[in-house]
Amino acid sequence: MKGPLFYSKILLFGEYGIIKDSKGLSIPYNFFKGALKPNATSLEAKKSNESLKNYALYLEELSNEQPELVTFDIKTLKMDVASGMYFDSSIPQGYGVGSSGALVAAIYDKYAFDKITVLENLTREKLLNLKSVFGAMESFFHGKSSGLDPLNSYLSLPILINSKDNIESTSIPSQNPAGKGAVFLLDSGIIGETAPMVQIFMEQMKNNGFRKMLKDQFIKHTDACVEDFVSGDVKSLFSNIKQLSHVVLDNFKPMIPAQFHKLWKHGIDTNDYYLKLCGSGGGGYILGFTEDLEKAKNSLKGHKLEVVYNF
Repeated sequence: MKGPLFYSKILLFGEYGIIKDSKGLSIPYNFFKGALKPNATSLEAKKSNESLKNYALYLEELSNEQPELVTFDIKTLKMDVASGMYFDSSIPQGYGVGSSGALVAAIYDKYAFDKITVLENLTREKLLNLKSVFGAMESFFHGKSSGLDPLNSYLSLPILINSKDNIESTSIPSQNPAGKGAVFLLDSGIIGETAPMVQIFMEQMKNNGFRKMLKDQFIKHTDACVEDFVSGDVKSLFSNIKQLSHVVLDNFKPMIPAQFHKLWKHGIDTNDYYLKLCGSGGGGYILGFTEDLEKAKNSLKGHKLEVVYNF
């Protein structure tokens, strides 16, 4: 037994906004991946096996409570877990690249009854159905999940979120390997926790001014970035990303690790690069966009940049 590989994902645009119906764009990121494997021997593998025991109980409950949503072959799952199955993954946890999403996709793929497969015609209805199933499955890890990370991992396709009830798989412009511009990941060196960050966001949502900013600025620029990226309008994309980076620095300070506030502002002031949250923030990766990768590397000396996409 060695399961198929499931990849990490990057939500390029839409973090926090999609909770309030902004657009979003999520792409698979094949640099990190995970698969279900038998016979946990290492300490890490045994830890994964332990957490799968609890997860199996959760899925059994989910099958019993919402059989119309999803049911699993719980008997086989429990047997496999009892014999030492674990999730072998290179996806860093707490980094906003979908570690729990890949695990959820792998479990669904192997144990769900009547599963929707990647090979069939993926109508909007089927995508939304999958998203609900994955949301319920992933909420074990995060408290509340949109289901998008596992969806991305499962399909291994870019996903365009038009609104909560309107998602589609999409194609994005081909990368230009010789291009100077890039999307990159910046390692904050800190593990981020999703739940507390979402909690801060929900608290701030009670504030009228914050809600207005979210609608008039954050969502406006997020939607524009998604449209620019999908249509390949790089010039407009960078003007919108700069504004988005500014809005996040001004209004999402708690989600940006303190030692990155200066770097964030430096990018906006010099136009060498623009930073944005990758996932819920609080640590993990920070997402960067630059029209000139060499310039950005110079400006961010001492930091490791991982290129995700070339313009």
